[in-house]
Amino acid sequence: MPVVTKITTQKNSGERYNVYLDYGKGEEFGFGVDENVLIKYDLKKGRELDEFELTEIQYADDEKKAYNLAITYLSYRMRSEKEVHDYLKKKEINSTIIQQVIQKLVSHRYLNDEEFAKAFVLTQMNTTSKGPNVIQRELKEKGISDSIITLSLCEYPEEQQIQTAVKLIEKLKGKYKKLSQVMMKQKMEQALAVKGYSFSIIQEAFQRTNTEKESDEAWEALQYQGMKVHRRFSKYEGWEYQQKMKQALYRKGFSIDQIQSFLDSIEEE
Repeated sequence: MPVVTKITTQKNSGERYNVYLDYGKGEEFGFGVDENVLIKYDLKKGRELDEFELTEIQYADDEKKAYNLAITYLSYRMRSEKEVHDYLKKKEINSTIIQQVIQKLVSHRYLNDEEFAKAFVLTQMNTTSKGPNVIQRELKEKGISDSIITLSLCEYPEEQQIQTAVKLIEKLKGKYKKLSQVMMKQKMEQALAVKGYSFSIIQEAFQRTNTEKESDEAWEALQYQGMKVHRRFSKYEGWEYQQKMKQALYRKGFSIDQIQSFLDSIEEE
């Protein structure tokens, strides 16, 4: 059986040690080991080790290294169990060790999916414009159970959702100001839905917001869209030109009266 001949501190870490062994042919490097494992297995000069002990020590050290990796990963922000599992898997950690590390982290309360989910919801609510549906999907992707997701989303009250949706509508007015009234509202509704807001929240937000265009804003939007269409169909004349213009602008959400007003203005130029 090999005998421990020397133990030295590793240069880059004061908590890890190099263990040297003699298999009967002289001293040689045996393995690196964490300080906790060194103490647990009473490693010291002159100690004999059998093959089973060597395997056990190596396994314990691998587990300790994985645990330290997880602790460092958790030091930046809270994580879900699945995030830690996936991170350790990418580091090519043995699946059994991963499960043992996660169990230890849970028992030490470094991992708690319920607390993580609540904190995640509050962070998204206070720092982003995401609605509950998007937050729910993101929590699902992080491996949070449906029951915990349902509970955590209670942290995002409807009134807060409406207020955030109203702010989004106000912001989107500028983005879609060159569209017709109809198209502008459709685009804003789509944007809010993509952001994760329910139909009822979207409708309530619109009721609290004035999205009606002033007459000059409506005319400006009509001119902008009308000239784009005009440039496309300027090669046509007469009835064919009129029909193509009317059809295109109608699809863009302008009324017949608005379209006729624009066409009249074109003819006057």
